[in-house]
Amino acid sequence: MSPQSELLIAASETARPVRIVKAGAALEGRIAAWAEANGFTGKAGQLLIVPDADGAPEQALFGAGEAFDPMTARGLPTRLPAGDWRLEGVEGEAAHSAAHLAALAFALGGYLFDRYKARPERGRARLVAPDGLDLKATLNIAAACALTREMVDTPAADMGPLQLETIAREIAEGAGASLTVTTGDALLEENYPAVHAVGRAAAPHRAPRVLEIGWNLDQADLPLVALVGKGVVFDTGGLDLKGAAGMRNMKKDMGGAAHALALGRLIMQAGLPVRLVVLVAAVENAVSADAFRPGDILNSRKGLTIEIGNTDAEGRLILADVLTRAGEHQPDLTLDFATLTGAARIALGPELPPLYTDDDALAEGVLNAGRVVGDPLWRMPLWAGYRASLDSEIADVRNDSAAWAQAGSVTAALFLQKFAPTTGSWAHMDVFAWNPRARPGWPEGGEAQAIRGCFRYLSEKFSK
Repeated sequence: MSPQSELLIAASETARPVRIVKAGAALEGRIAAWAEANGFTGKAGQLLIVPDADGAPEQALFGAGEAFDPMTARGLPTRLPAGDWRLEGVEGEAAHSAAHLAALAFALGGYLFDRYKARPERGRARLVAPDGLDLKATLNIAAACALTREMVDTPAADMGPLQLETIAREIAEGAGASLTVTTGDALLEENYPAVHAVGRAAAPHRAPRVLEIGWNLDQADLPLVALVGKGVVFDTGGLDLKGAAGMRNMKKDMGGAAHALALGRLIMQAGLPVRLVVLVAAVENAVSADAFRPGDILNSRKGLTIEIGNTDAEGRLILADVLTRAGEHQPDLTLDFATLTGAARIALGPELPPLYTDDDALAEGVLNAGRVVGDPLWRMPLWAGYRASLDSEIADVRNDSAAWAQAGSVTAALFLQKFAPTTGSWAHMDVFAWNPRARPGWPEGGEAQAIRGCFRYLSEKFSK
């Protein structure tokens, strides 16, 4: 994977301009003639390299359409010729912040997953940081997103529960934070019965575990933020086995854990004045003689019993235990991330994750922060009328909602709400963590969603 630090640089005397050109904008002289000859109209995302007299790249024209979207700059690193470049022509009242966001987009767009496939050696395009950009902070954000994407892209054979633990340990040690790991049958002793039940069918070297990072916990005067992530490293569906198509990309089912760990690292790197707890349940939903079954009744850390209607609705089970654990810290704010439901994709597609919370101020804060940084979310309702779909005749709650409710992403969020902390505010994000189509700056594969928006929200809410 290419380090994001190679893509953004502080200065360069040889940097050539990337001129942002609105649709229909007038160009002059030979530039206008070259643009006309090559059909350049300023359409959003359109790129035209302008050569000098010797045929070498002299500058680039980049279409803005009617209004420049800084996130389109994600497409530049893989399309520009090698060498140093600088942005020109970002205009308007928000030009300063737009240029900064475009620089971040450039760094995001240079992500390359090359762990298993050799790539031809070629020079890289680099962008000179715009004036006033906090280069270190920007690269930290890009690196957090790259970490998330790399974890999701890595096949399950090389990204099991132990590997999640190793990454969590590296993050904790880098920040001077604590890490507590509870593994295998110790989960029963430490009262994580649902995590144990989901993960117990895996091979011993892929035993289930709960990872808990603690940072600044001795600073009792600081607000406490809890981040919770679903870490199903591979989801067969359990005994309710998925079909081949549904199982193909289930290496990404630990995407919520990747998001929580990366966002936690960002918070610690930025030194936000908070106490932080990051909780990840890392399991493989495997098939063996010891797999949990449809019809089983599971215990949970909260004491609620759960009737299993479908073993493929396992993510909410492990989140139930770690959300309960998060509540024991009495957090002021809890954010959980999970690749939880296919229903969320049916409702909103792959690029727009749903946000669930009953706190209007939190919802608007996170949504607005996401809009500012080009990291969109869409609020979905915790519709009380569907709570009855989770009722069970023989247990406190069922893990698969009754068919009449239909809204699978909503009912999954309502299930989590039963276990979410009751102190402070809670929000759940049902992320897809995946680009299903390849385009410049968005290669097919792992994607970080909601991290940048949540980090901006937290940075504004808990400013130094």
